[in-house]
Amino acid sequence: MKIMSANSNLPLARAIAAYLELPLTDVSVRRFADEEIFVEIHENVRGEDVFVLQSTCYPANDNLMELLICIDALKRASARRITAVVPYFGYARQDRKPGPRTPISAKLVANLITVAGADRVLSVDLHAGQIQGFFDIPTDNLYAAPVMAADIQARFGGHELMVVSPDVGGVVRARALAKRLDNAPLAIVDKRREKPGESEVMNIIGDVSGRFCVLIDDIVDSGGTLCNAAEALKQAGAVDVAAYITHGVLSGNAVSRVDNSGLTELVITDSIEATEAVKNSQRIRQLPMAPLLGEAIRRIADESSVSSLFD
Repeated sequence: MKIMSANSNLPLARAIAAYLELPLTDVSVRRFADEEIFVEIHENVRGEDVFVLQSTCYPANDNLMELLICIDALKRASARRITAVVPYFGYARQDRKPGPRTPISAKLVANLITVAGADRVLSVDLHAGQIQGFFDIPTDNLYAAPVMAADIQARFGGHELMVVSPDVGGVVRARALAKRLDNAPLAIVDKRREKPGESEVMNIIGDVSGRFCVLIDDIVDSGGTLCNAAEALKQAGAVDVAAYITHGVLSGNAVSRVDNSGLTELVITDSIEATEAVKNSQRIRQLPMAPLLGEAIRRIADESSVSSLFD
């Protein structure tokens, strides 16, 4: 078994390699003067079971191309099996046609990864479970919920907890976390805009008065919805609000928005490498995913059960 990484999240790749007590494969991923990507593997991978790690986060297109070219290089170097480990799967929010003449980009990316030569895909908290069906190769979708639940119990176990979904679409995810927190009660933030140009109205489904609320979601991008939901929960009587989000995309001025919000803290995983703004934030904290990903990689290599990680 070999662990190889492109450039999107080298700290996570090193942590996974350390967990597995393996060195990272010696590889160069560099650019020509015109920004074309060139990959060169400096050791023999013939007949090896290779796991290539790359989150397709910002810059999404560059990181996606790095992943595809790494897979192609491994295929041409006669690797026995290639597993694309994509902790954050970019383009996942484009998983359906929201209107006429629009693409389903998540399916396109799945096709690209498959045609490049990947034999298997490993990801974390895909935006929609059905994306697994976009691949014609085996796909494992890991869940950050056990890692989050352990952290919530350790830090906030003494509070009257209530798990909150920031929208109706995230109820299944919120219910799964609530079950791990000794069947904590569940609330939902129902947001709607009555007319174009008017601000969103946040309705809270559930009694959050006197509760420590934990917002749970898979992606935080601009942070607007999350911060508005935290404010609405506090106005409804919540004692405090913390947010646990798997993928901290945090585009634009999202970090400053979180720092100035009603959130006690925002907890994200290291599926995306932290920017300087995230590292310097007093309200944003990262949870390590290397043990979960490393154990899943070990089990795939050993042909043992991955799903039992979540029993």
